Amino acid sequence: MLGFRKFLRSKQPANLLKVSPTNPTGRRVLILSASAGTGHVRAAEALEKVFRQQPGVGEVRNIDALRFTNRLFRDFYSKLYIQLVQRAPTILGIVYNTTDEPWKTDRMRLMLDRLNTGPLERFIHRFKPDITVCTHFLPSEIISYLITKKKLNARLSIVVTDLDVHAMWLCRTFHRYFVALDESKVHLEVLGLPGDHITVSGIPIDPAFAEVRDRDELRRNAGFDTKRPLFLISGGALGVSPAAGVLDALARLRHPAQAVVICGKNAEMKREMEKHARAVEAANPRHTIRVLGYTDEMHLWMQMADLFIGKPGGLTTAESLACGLPMVIVAPIPGQEDRNSDHLLEKGIAIKCNEFTTLAHKIDSLLDHPEILQSMREKARWYGRPNAATTIVETLLNTPTSEPAKVIPGTA
Repeated sequence: MLGFRKFLRSKQPANLLKVSPTNPTGRRVLILSASAGTGHVRAAEALEKVFRQQPGVGEVRNIDALRFTNRLFRDFYSKLYIQLVQRAPTILGIVYNTTDEPWKTDRMRLMLDRLNTGPLERFIHRFKPDITVCTHFLPSEIISYLITKKKLNARLSIVVTDLDVHAMWLCRTFHRYFVALDESKVHLEVLGLPGDHITVSGIPIDPAFAEVRDRDELRRNAGFDTKRPLFLISGGALGVSPAAGVLDALARLRHPAQAVVICGKNAEMKREMEKHARAVEAANPRHTIRVLGYTDEMHLWMQMADLFIGKPGGLTTAESLACGLPMVIVAPIPGQEDRNSDHLLEKGIAIKCNEFTTLAHKIDSLLDHPEILQSMREKARWYGRPNAATTIVETLLNTPTSEPAKVIPGTA
């Protein structure tokens, strides 16, 4: 029994629990995400960068809420999600769709979350934030509860990190929602959330994506041909990579092309992709393929590319739109990525390939009609919101403090 209690006990780094002295005249900002996937954390990092540039902010803390839970709960939220993505994505899609029923499970989830997030509540009370921003639904539920029970005097803002708003993002008490699309705002309004508490901001991405560069100059500096099409291929952040299938398909491409494969911090994937790349170049000498590991210059690679080929995660989609980069969707994760795909296809920003056997044919067809590719680029740029993080931060700092919105399910 003692061993099980030790297993459940949350082990926190000492520096994570410390509350540093704050600027007494500045506002305290608490950004909370959860490391279930990578998008929630990346959105939080983008907001942190912008908040730290504001003179009216005294202290900013960007926290992974799962660090304040026990090991069992943390594994359930994070590792189980990744395992489902890797081994049973169909089940993940079924779970996503069956749980997308507004207000059906929120009280039960809150009870389960509160049983496992006691250290998080204690940290929030010690930090005493003026503004809380949640890029994952887990901490938003906790803060909404604390505000409802008058245990916390802070503003709660919820930043949705996909194009659609799943039912798990719904809170009964909040100050502001930030969503990606007008359609998402309408969805929340019909569910009874007041529209004047909802801002269509886009998904927050690194401010570097707002810096526009000359595409040809970027290519020349990187050693690429300015005449041949350049593809940006995502290796996948969760160990599920369509890149091998994409490279095999490119060997059958009629048009001479060049490609960059981004493998992130996965060294094994990088080695495998380098082998694949050399085999493709041998089969089709008109192709040039470069394989990269982790890069903090994704904004530059996206701006110099003609097509993004990969999975439409929320942050990846927002970054591509900000760069005016059309997408070729392959192997989307069932659930949220399927829904992101629907929006992109409907708006004419992407094409989708269900089989790798037809990928080269579809890309060749696009390259045969450059006017279509240009139209996709313009549409992507139109829907892109490269300054979403700035919009969110300025809205929170400049909007007068008001009473929280309270939603009564079933009254809409």
